[in-house]
Amino acid sequence: MQTVQHSEQTLKTALISKNPALVSQYEKLDDGERRLLNKAFKPDSDLFGPITLHSESDWIISHPEAPQDFEEFFSDPSRKAPSPEKRSIYIQCIGSLGNTRIISEEYIKWLKGYCEAFFYGLTVKLLEPVPVSVTRCSFRVNDNTQNLQIHAGHILRFLKKKKPRDAFCIVGITMIDLYPRDSWNFVFGQASLTDGVGIFSFARYGSDFYSSHYEGKVNKLQIVSSSDYSIFDNYYIPEVTSILLLRSCKTLTHEIGHIFGLRHCQWLACLMQGSNHLEEADRRPLNLCPICLRKLQCAVGFNIIDRYQALVRWIDDESADSPGVRRERSREDHVTLPKPVEAFKEWKEWIIRCLAVVQK
Repeated sequence: MQTVQHSEQTLKTALISKNPALVSQYEKLDDGERRLLNKAFKPDSDLFGPITLHSESDWIISHPEAPQDFEEFFSDPSRKAPSPEKRSIYIQCIGSLGNTRIISEEYIKWLKGYCEAFFYGLTVKLLEPVPVSVTRCSFRVNDNTQNLQIHAGHILRFLKKKKPRDAFCIVGITMIDLYPRDSWNFVFGQASLTDGVGIFSFARYGSDFYSSHYEGKVNKLQIVSSSDYSIFDNYYIPEVTSILLLRSCKTLTHEIGHIFGLRHCQWLACLMQGSNHLEEADRRPLNLCPICLRKLQCAVGFNIIDRYQALVRWIDDESADSPGVRRERSREDHVTLPKPVEAFKEWKEWIIRCLAVVQK
């Protein structure tokens, strides 16, 4: 195992810049916000540590990329930021996210609430779920896993056509595995900064996806035609667990982060690190490093305290519905469905430590 170490000066420049205008912009932040962000280049910080590399298959080694500091992010001519007319994130569910209607509906709401807290200040809206057939995408059976996959690029094309006028971006979520092109084995998600669209799959986050007993495997002979979407009618969906929810929140916010113009982080342990496999994705934290946090704050305009407090509220609110909202249920749905947030315990404790620094 090795670590990606940068000097204090390198990290300080990546966060603050040497551009006088950007330095001045940084100095106008609240004292508490700067105190937290400055932890990026403090060697004794217990909040933000270096990136650890475990094998040659890790993203940074296998996908060499130029690092993006705050100045490069700020000056990127292709970067898009929300405007007063376009401050909504739309979520489009493709297929079902749970093995019952009520579980699927609640899962989407949990993800919506998390996005509203993570991208604090923006509105998150849900579109009516659609079956795979509506997208008219290509699909295949993966040679390695014998599992159904849908074409990520075709889904992006479908979402681009559906993008509402007030949308900053529209993102698709699914429990069906994705592939970006024939030569690739799979992809967790894919996004287009230019078009403001993204598609993310949570299929590989189930506890048994890589098991030889995984129930989602299909026989190639079952596919009669490339236009016969009936093969998705009884598609296997993993059990909803706290780990599955945590992994889903990670992927969703990571990929939407790309739509805001944040590239893969190579500075510190951060949500925006790339990942080639589930083990590496699990090592990636839920939080943004100070450099990426400053980028997102610049794009959205939130107060860091407000954002962190919203994230804590989302974790603490374990109810299925938003406070004060009552929803009609069918007879078969007379069950309480608490939000499984056990896996978010360390994340909450970390946020509280950050709030202590900001509010000192």
